[in-house]
Amino acid sequence: MGRKTKILIGIGALVVVVIGVGVYELDKFLNAIKIELPEYQATKKTVWLDQNISKDKLRWFYHADQGTRTFGIPFEWFMALEQPVISLTAVGLFSDPAYLDRYGFIPDTIEPEKQALPIGFAAGATISDPLGHPWRNPRSKQDMTGFGLTCSACHTGRFTYKDTTVVIDGGPALIDLYNLKGGLGVSLLLTRYVPFRFGRFADRILGPDASHGDRKMLKHQLDLVLKQYGESKALDDSVAPLRILEGYGRLDALNRIGNQVFSADLNNPKNYAAASAPVHYPRIWNTPWFDWVQYNGSIMQPMVRNAGEALGVSAQINLTDPSKGLYKSSVQVDILHSIENMIKGDPPNADRGFSGLKSPKWPDILPPIVDTLAAQGAQLYKSYCQECHRPPVTSREFFENPKWWTKNEAGEPILIMENVPISHVGTDPAQAEDMINRTVELPSNLGIKPYAFGRALGDLVENTVNFWYDQQTPPTSKEERAKTNGNMPNLIRGEFAYKVRSLNGIWATPPYLHNGSVPTIDALLGPADERPKTFYLGHREYDPEKLGYRYEKLTNGFEFDTSLRGNSNRGHEFTDDGKAYGRVGPALSPSDRKALIEYLKTL
Repeated sequence: MGRKTKILIGIGALVVVVIGVGVYELDKFLNAIKIELPEYQATKKTVWLDQNISKDKLRWFYHADQGTRTFGIPFEWFMALEQPVISLTAVGLFSDPAYLDRYGFIPDTIEPEKQALPIGFAAGATISDPLGHPWRNPRSKQDMTGFGLTCSACHTGRFTYKDTTVVIDGGPALIDLYNLKGGLGVSLLLTRYVPFRFGRFADRILGPDASHGDRKMLKHQLDLVLKQYGESKALDDSVAPLRILEGYGRLDALNRIGNQVFSADLNNPKNYAAASAPVHYPRIWNTPWFDWVQYNGSIMQPMVRNAGEALGVSAQINLTDPSKGLYKSSVQVDILHSIENMIKGDPPNADRGFSGLKSPKWPDILPPIVDTLAAQGAQLYKSYCQECHRPPVTSREFFENPKWWTKNEAGEPILIMENVPISHVGTDPAQAEDMINRTVELPSNLGIKPYAFGRALGDLVENTVNFWYDQQTPPTSKEERAKTNGNMPNLIRGEFAYKVRSLNGIWATPPYLHNGSVPTIDALLGPADERPKTFYLGHREYDPEKLGYRYEKLTNGFEFDTSLRGNSNRGHEFTDDGKAYGRVGPALSPSDRKALIEYLKTL
């Protein structure tokens, strides 16, 4: 076949694509499906800090299947899809770790001799197709493999410094899930409608000698997936005026969980809400010992928190067909419990502190801490920060104040998290406000009262977990259920407040405030009016003086606009204006800021 013939066929294929999705302006269509990502220069090495978890446990954690089916396609498809680039010849695979790295996913090189998907991807048990039937290979009739993200995808951070990448286990990820899902959608669309591309995909899934009937069935499966993607996009477009784009390192997690279970899984478009309050992925060290979690301190029970996360990342669940068992799901409760225990460790006390996953220590790769300056900063911390953030977790004082501790149902120590009213701290209210105001419409057969979103979500997740317990052989005992649930009740609350926690490891978790609206600690400690009004997310290079990522313009990065609702960078302000909204302390001089920053490096 000559080059001219290939070009004509390729143009014809593009026309088929355009007609297939109902778009008739080719240039407009091509712009609409273009996925633009930053280019990153590779570092020479990657290092892991000692955070008290062995290499074997970390590797398990990175790829532990919690039952998610995040992308609505089997693992085999993900490995066979090409990148979302229009080309007449084969392009790189979507699953190439170097390509996924551009979405923010960290290559798993903890053991270089073992090839693996990036941190946060897991293949597991079987997957159902969009109609709820077993998903089988059209040719071999073998069940296809479930595939999705793990909690490590969102809770493993990294930064680069000069020629080194540093992995922060339990730190906030820098991933862009919105663009990743969009990229997969474009890849699926091109695979379905571009003949040469579909042929390559079919060869990988079915084998090169598959029959016409097998290939036709594979196209039908693609059609079902594209229909599902199209319906999801239509819902998202319907609330676009209220949507706040998340970008790298942020997600409106609670609203997205609600959309998955109350809209997609219930097949109820009325329950779909805009992702309007993105938050910065939280650090997770020590969190199993907190009495309340989430930025707004809304969830108490560890299992409800974890199983809710799995459902939000598209674990499959039956909420519509009683004959198949309401609340039957792909959530792996036992795996979630094992992950929680790994992070948790033994009960903390003044002698050993926190065990399990520990916060990272300032590494030798970065410039050394100036001890004399850090000592000055320690006094400033005690004067201006300690009242809310408490003494260092390495001090006896932290553990010996009875006002800060309670016990769970098993008598283990639990750290009391203060929920600070937004009227005091002054930070953007959207995350707390939207959870308080959201309601959902529910069918009576779910056995959940149609009330506020938070309580409904807590009940739905509890019923899902209880179904799993009931299906075990023998059914899980009452005592074992309590233990697996973290020995905490399923309490949900919605307050116009945000929880405050200790600052150990804070230096490794930029950007700052709950919504990631301040790029560095230096900017956070300085005058609020001088904080960047716009800046770019997507940089990885660390600034050891200001404690944060670089944030100048980044080609194809995400421009963060603090003027938008949900993105405000106000609050938590150091100012001499005693009447200022969100004032937490007096204005800090440049030298005081520098000293306090030096001290925060020691935590």
